[in-house]
Formats: sequence, C-alpha cells, structure tokens
Amino acid sequence: VQLVESGGGLAQAGEALRLSCAASGIIFNVTPMGWHRQSPGTQRELVARITSGGITTYSDSVQGRFTISRDNAKNTVYLQMNSLKPEDTAVYYCAAQNFAGNYWHSWGQGTQVTVSS
Repeated sequence: VQLVESGGGLAQAGEALRLSCAASGIIFNVTPMGWHRQSPGTQRELVARITSGGITTYSDSVQGRFTISRDNAKNTVYLQMNSLKPEDTAVYYCAAQNFAGNYWHSWGQGTQVTVSS
C-alpha cells in the first residue's frame, strides 16, 4: 500500500489550501479514507473521514471549514481547507482504514501545513 500526499505549504490566516492523497495497492473504491494531523507536542488527531459511499465526518475544530472528498476514478482523496487558522498548523497525514472501519492500516508520509497570522 502506498499513500502519497501533496499540496501542503505556507498560507496566511483566512486563506485556503487543498491537500491530495494518491493511493495505490488498495481497493480504493471500498476503502474508508481519512485525514489526520499532528503538531509538535500533541497527539495525532483525526480531522476528516470519508466512507466508501461518500459519507463524511469532521472534527469539531474543522467542521464548516474543511471538506473531504474522493475521486474513485483517480484513487485520490482530497482535503479542501478554507478559512485557515494558525492553529491548523500541523503535519497532515492521509490514511486508509480497514473495511470494518475500526483501525487505520496504512499511512502516508505526511505533508506540512503552516498557517501564519
């Protein structure tokens, strides 16, 4: 399994970024996918998840600002991040979940997102 993230970088508060994650080695269209993030000194947290059927869930901290989506034809999952805040600064990881949806079995290498005030 290989998950490759792209699209991170530097943004100012209020701006937007879009992350992409290209997947291979999995049956993508039946795999729940998610975006997690981790900043120094904190635990990794799940910020958005999308089921194979397109049902989405978000953490309270990003609800209404971030949107997760998937393109099964391209084996790619996206995270559109709008109205960015300095507290969104973190390394963002794409992850694939097992079919039952109870553990994350594969992770990308992570992409840094830095938001300045």
